[in-house]
Amino acid sequence: MKSDAIKKGVERAPHRALLHALGYHRAELDRPFVGIINSYSEVVPGHIHLRSVAEAVKAGVREAGGIPFEVNTIAVCDGIAMNHIGMKYSLPSRELIADSVEIVAQAHAFDALVFIPNCDKVIPGMLMAAARLNLPALFCSGGPMLAGRLDHSKVDLSTVFEAVGQVSSGAMTEEELLRLEEAACPGCGSCSGMFTANTMNCLTEALGMGLAGNGTIPAVEARRQALAREAGRQAVRLLDIGIRPRDVITEAAIHNAFTVDMALGGSTNSVLHLMAIASEAGVDFPLSRVNEISERTPYLCKLRPAGDYHVEDLDRAGGIPAVMKEVDWLLKGDSMTVTGKTLAENIAGIQTRDREVIRPVTRAHSTTGGLVILFGNLAPDGAVVKRAAVAPEMMVHRGPARVFDSEETATAAILGGAIRSGEVLLIRYEGPKGGPGMREMLTPTSLLSGQGRDKDVALITDGRFSGATRGSAIGHVSPEAASGGPIAALRDGDIISIDIPGCRLDVELAPDEISRRLAAAGRFELKVTSGYLRYYADKVTSASTGAVFGK
Repeated sequence: MKSDAIKKGVERAPHRALLHALGYHRAELDRPFVGIINSYSEVVPGHIHLRSVAEAVKAGVREAGGIPFEVNTIAVCDGIAMNHIGMKYSLPSRELIADSVEIVAQAHAFDALVFIPNCDKVIPGMLMAAARLNLPALFCSGGPMLAGRLDHSKVDLSTVFEAVGQVSSGAMTEEELLRLEEAACPGCGSCSGMFTANTMNCLTEALGMGLAGNGTIPAVEARRQALAREAGRQAVRLLDIGIRPRDVITEAAIHNAFTVDMALGGSTNSVLHLMAIASEAGVDFPLSRVNEISERTPYLCKLRPAGDYHVEDLDRAGGIPAVMKEVDWLLKGDSMTVTGKTLAENIAGIQTRDREVIRPVTRAHSTTGGLVILFGNLAPDGAVVKRAAVAPEMMVHRGPARVFDSEETATAAILGGAIRSGEVLLIRYEGPKGGPGMREMLTPTSLLSGQGRDKDVALITDGRFSGATRGSAIGHVSPEAASGGPIAALRDGDIISIDIPGCRLDVELAPDEISRRLAAAGRFELKVTSGYLRYYADKVTSASTGAVFGK
């Protein structure tokens, strides 16, 4: 066992003395050491309950004959960080989480790991760490929040963001907004729609790194505690059977995750994170393959923000195993999983319990998947759009650009009623390097939706969008403006052509005109001069490669 490095031999007597100080007896030290990587936090609603999840995991580890050691890592609540400087730190926290896990696991010679994430960047950061360390490991998330209820309607955080736009347009009063904000988030868990956190927790199942129910069992249900105990037991079993993350996170597993993502209509951020996870696992997965998967995967689950169902409804309908069963003909069923069985074995005999929440292929919402990658002279290396959340009339759009060099200036223009029908809002210098940090921009998209403008105004950015975003919102434009991408050349009035079915994003400018403008623009100067954000901006690569650090 890896932990022998700190507990075996005469020369390890000082190490054992410190382990005795933790309360362990000599006989116990022969057991495997299992690190419980917990992201508990008192400022993140999705993580406020993770102490109890960790206690259940630790109980499972002890039952299986291991010794659990709970340690901690950071977490950012994207909703709280939204629309101020805090959002610049959200995506950068992913790399810091992966690094911190590597440090604590290596320094203390853990034999196996159980990861307890729940919110947006924590899940991919931990998955990246798992692939990097390649110790026997599995995931047990904290689970989704229940939807809120206001009068006779279900509501959620996205409802509140969109309500701000309704107040600004006079469609809702501030008193009504106050009632809504007090009802939208009824308790612990990751926000209740198919937003980024729940997308990634669900895709952890599809990757094979989480047990069934990891992504959908509500945070407040006793089944979540039972799942956590089983995760603890299974971590010790993984040591015995020798399955490691790189046996699980393979090219086939990334394919499966993207396939399930398309069927779910998940967050655009999943593309960014799955590419980063693939990179860490040593898997070559070109961005162009995402469109190949999307073109043959039916869109089966219309959850918030695209539809009216929430993750609790998906769980009731059979969860991710049921979704995978519906598209099993598209999956690579021989992929190994942390259950010790193949994906095909895991979903054998699974049945869907609600054919409206999880539709059969014959009644799919669309014959193609919920996400698509756009290419063209405005995005030579790609851009991402959540096709499932775009109104039919905006699938193909041509209009004049309104160019903004920050989220704040675009938001002010929307609130001031300065945006005209048919325009294409373009927000640049918000990419991984330019932001820095590639902020999620839920505020401008929610304002447009709340004002009823998501059916006549498109929004394009080299930044990214929240999983709660809906409308013709195109993000991750690569190369970004700060790296000299064509998006840096645009001016007000330039005609932009969006063709989502054709996977195209173009500006109607000649190549030599784009080159001339980029040359005149000169070299981008980083916005920060010190601290972690400066370090991040210096190291980070393009969104098209997952915004990972350069090797």
